[in-house]
Parts: sequence; structure tokens; C-alpha cells
Amino acid sequence: MLPKLSTRPAARRCACAGALTLALLGAGLPVAAGAGRADHAPLARFYDQKLKWAACDDIDAPKDLQCGKVTVPLDYTKPRGATLDLALARYRASGRSRGSLVLNFGGPGGPGVPELAADGAEFMDLTNNYDVVTFDPRGVGRSSPVTCGDGADGASQAAVGTVTVGDPAAMLRQLKSVADLCARYSGPVAAHIGTTEAARDLDVLRAALGDKKLNYLGFSYGTRLGAVYAAEFPHKVGRMALDGVDTLTEPLSRQGLAGAEGQQTALDDFLDWCVQDIACPFGDDRRQAGDNVVQLVRDLDRQPVATGLGGQLTGQELVGAIGQALYSKELWPSLERALASLVDDGDTRGVEAFSADGLTLPYRGRPARGSAGRLVDPDDVPADNLPAALMAINCADDPDRPGAARLTGDVRRLAAAYEHASPVFGRYRLAQQLMCYGRPKGTDFIRRKVKDVDSARLLLVGTRGDPATPYRWTVETARRLGPAAVVLDNKGEGHTGYGSSRCVHRKVDDFLMYGTLPPNGSSCLADEA
Repeated sequence: MLPKLSTRPAARRCACAGALTLALLGAGLPVAAGAGRADHAPLARFYDQKLKWAACDDIDAPKDLQCGKVTVPLDYTKPRGATLDLALARYRASGRSRGSLVLNFGGPGGPGVPELAADGAEFMDLTNNYDVVTFDPRGVGRSSPVTCGDGADGASQAAVGTVTVGDPAAMLRQLKSVADLCARYSGPVAAHIGTTEAARDLDVLRAALGDKKLNYLGFSYGTRLGAVYAAEFPHKVGRMALDGVDTLTEPLSRQGLAGAEGQQTALDDFLDWCVQDIACPFGDDRRQAGDNVVQLVRDLDRQPVATGLGGQLTGQELVGAIGQALYSKELWPSLERALASLVDDGDTRGVEAFSADGLTLPYRGRPARGSAGRLVDPDDVPADNLPAALMAINCADDPDRPGAARLTGDVRRLAAAYEHASPVFGRYRLAQQLMCYGRPKGTDFIRRKVKDVDSARLLLVGTRGDPATPYRWTVETARRLGPAAVVLDNKGEGHTGYGSSRCVHRKVDDFLMYGTLPPNGSSCLADEA
């Protein structure tokens, strides 16, 4: 991710957050649901492969980080066909290794390799027992990255902009044009992206690492991936911890509303703090400060300001950056300074640092052709890959496809509901309801089959003040997964708990390293963070 946001404390990728612009929409196409037998003969060449590790010479990484790749089928129903290489990175165990522990940092659309390169220190305790491994999932980072190409940004902004001027039909035409761009530029991987595919890749990776069972730590969207893996390969689950638990049942429209509500609450908490400081750019009156934020977003949507990257900062891109910064209280002083620089001097650099990819510049490559295949060079990862992959994967995971008539009839009501949920984040989050229009129906496997998991015990961590994955999702997902799920209640703030709470960190490590599970329903107090 182009600036590495997660080098700051506790900044995990939101499972449902839009990244950067309102809708750099991904090409989510349906995937095959369900997993076949892992040892089926046509897949043997993938399960039996031997990984080769070497220094990470082509990325900025610590010297002790090793890089590699694993090869998987492009289409699991055609294992003798085209293949994909997935980028890997690992830190070797410092002591006697009991195998590998695989990390997924969230998204969807977050590449694991640069995240581990930037934030490996957070996981060094785990190297006492494990080789700590991560990967760029298919369609993400260096692993055949999807993109929506030059022009998708403007088209997507225009699409949602029509909501506010009352032309739903024009909005749907624009959304369909973005879907076509995404499919055209992303190439073959666009039809084979989504969490059920990624879970099968994860099992190939497990075998290639030489592990009989998967030991896994997933954050935010990574919890969805972990849950799907447990459903597809229940008897291959080793020790699995899921932090910042995603929903398995709510449609994207409900996820968008939950996200808007959660982020508005986090913004309100930030403003309560900000107005106590003389340096707050929104003044010292709390009600007026809230109005000032709304007005700043609207002003930038009407008249964006130039950035040092050669692009422009719109109001919606500001909203995306603020949303990322609200993931952790420790980021509040930096957010205050960034907003003050923007308001007082028109300086966008502080805000740019909070954007998940920096401010997106157009990708001016050619449409993808032929097989996706080999790892791409780090410099060739499209600037819009994170938001394009986020949309592609979310759409591939969601079977709901309201038709044009229903969307046209509902859009004003939806716009009002999202605006009520958050006057700042509502329009941004409305993309959660709209982004899959024009794309084929996604899989219903997650909603139908990811439940009553007959696996080893799973540790689920929910944070009470999480603005991205509300605590109720942890409870609902645990109930859905069944007796295998053990809940740890983190009574703190911010998105996920492992990076911000010493108590959570300790309990997760104790489980992953020693198999010691906390009692179901036990908690970490906020003052233990």
C-alpha cells in the first residue's frame, strides 16, 4: 500500500471500508463454491510443490525477511489450465519451529508482503515458535493485481454524484461503465477472485509450507478468509485466531450502514477530543466543529485542491483518509495536525499519508491480456489495486444483485438512510450498496455453508469501540460458527485489538504459541491497552 499506513499503531484494513475514492469499483465475478478434495490427482502438482526462499531484493524490506512464491490454479475447476503465482514473505523461526503461522492483514485487497516488511516487529514474539508467513492474495499486490484502469475514478465519482442530483438512471449507466472497465483491465483473474478461491489458495500454501494443519492469524477481512477456510477445510485447521471479526451474513447494504454509523461515532469521539485543544482546526465549539467537517467535505467535492502527487484531493478522498485515521486513538494527534495543515494552508501531504494508497493517480497501462501468471514487479502494481481488489472481492462474495428497477426506486431512500447514519461518511459508504451493479452474481457459499464449523477451536476477538467491524459481528459470527468459536471481548477502542491492547496481544500469542485458550466470553479491559 503506497504509503504503508499500517506502520502506525493498530491500523488494520477494514473488511468493509471503501478505500480512497467513492467507488473505484472492482470486477467481482462469481467463483466456484465449495472445495474439492485437496488430494485429488489433478491438484497434486500444486500441493506437492516445494517453496524456494531468497532475500527480498526487489522491495524495501529488513534483511532477515525472505521472499518467495507459491503457484495455484487460476481456475480450480480446470487445474490443468492456467496458473497464478502468489507473492510470499516470511520471517524464520528464531527457535525450534513447530511449523508456519500465516498472517492476513485484512482488506480485502491488502497485500501481505509489504505489510509484514513494514510491521514485522509486531509479530516477532511468534517467531519463537513459528516461521511467520504472509502472502499477497490473488488479484492483490504482486499476485496478478486487478485494476479498473484509466478513467474509472472519474466515472465512479460521476456515478455516485448523480445520486445527489436525482438521476438514478444515469448513476446506473456510469456504474455499468465502471464494471466494464474493471473487467477489461483486470484480465483473467477477474473471473476467479473472491474468498472461496483465496481459501483454496491458503490450503495449497499450507501444504507447500509442509504443514499438516493451518495455523493462522487474520485481521478484519482476514477473519472472513479464516472462517471460510475453516468451513472448506475443517480438519486442516490448527490454531486460528480472528481479530476484528467480519460478518458472514449481512448484505453489503447493511455492512455499509454499519460502517457509516461506526465511523461517525469514531469521528464524534475524535471531535470531542479535538475541541479541547487550541490547535483544533474546527474551533472549540463542539456542535460547530461537526458542521465544519461536513462543510469542508462538501467544499472539496465542489472544488478539489491540487496535491503534490499531481492529482486532486476531493471531499470523498478526504473522507476515506479520515476513516483510516480513526482506526486508532493513537493517530488522533497526527490527524489533527494533518487537518489543520489542510484547512489553514491547503497542504494535503498530511491527509495523503492517511489515505490507504495515497491519492489515486490514473493507471495508464493497457488492458490485461492472456493468462495472469507470474508475479508482477513491485513498481508495476496499479495505483488503484487496493480499492479495485476490495470491490472485486466483496462483489464476488455477495450474491445480491438488485436489478435496475429496484435500485432506481430505492436509491433516494438509501441515500437518505446513509446520510442519516453519517452526514460525513454516508455518501462514501453508499458505494457498499451500489458497487456490485453490473457485475455477475457472486457466490452464496459464505452465507449458506460457513456455519456450524466442525474444526479445532477458533479464537475470535471483538473490540467494543471498533469503527469498522462492530462488536456484534463477533458475537453473531461466533454463534454462526458454533461450539468451535471462543470469544474474547476487548473493551477498548479502534479497529482490531492485537496491535493496541497488550492484554489481547498476550492472550492471542498464548493461544497461537501454547494452545492456551481464554474462557469463552472473557474480556480485556480498556485500561489494559
